[in-house]
Amino acid sequence: MTTTANEADAPTIRPAENADLLAIFRIEKASFSQPWPFSAFQRYVGEPTFLVAAGDSKILGYVVADIVPNHGRALGHVKDLAVHPSRRGEGIGRKLLLRALNGLRARGVHSVKLEVRESNEPAISLYQEFGFHYLRTVPRYYGDGENALVMIVELD
Repeated sequence: MTTTANEADAPTIRPAENADLLAIFRIEKASFSQPWPFSAFQRYVGEPTFLVAAGDSKILGYVVADIVPNHGRALGHVKDLAVHPSRRGEGIGRKLLLRALNGLRARGVHSVKLEVRESNEPAISLYQEFGFHYLRTVPRYYGDGENALVMIVELD
């Protein structure tokens, strides 16, 4: 079997490890004006839906998702998703989100929610591609006063 250059360059999606945390934190700081603290990522190591995209011996992006109780039913929650600025537009975020949603589905989750900045049109478009739809607005959700859109998707 031969491998094309694109297949060879394709990132590997795998669970995040402690050794990845510094690279993850650097991507977080490069991606968000109000980044999560380093300790927040430490808490999620070992979660099956804390995933990284690795390629070229580097971490290219990550997703943090977990399960929260919701009126007696498990609700998936995509908490954080980012791709290194130099690697955006390559489908890495799409691959990470797909794996996270599949991981949540495998754990018995039927619905997944997330919050996204009202101004983050690329992220909103990505989420809509996966079937997420607008649920409500949370005023002044972010520390700088920007509203968050809460989006939700039903998994089959």
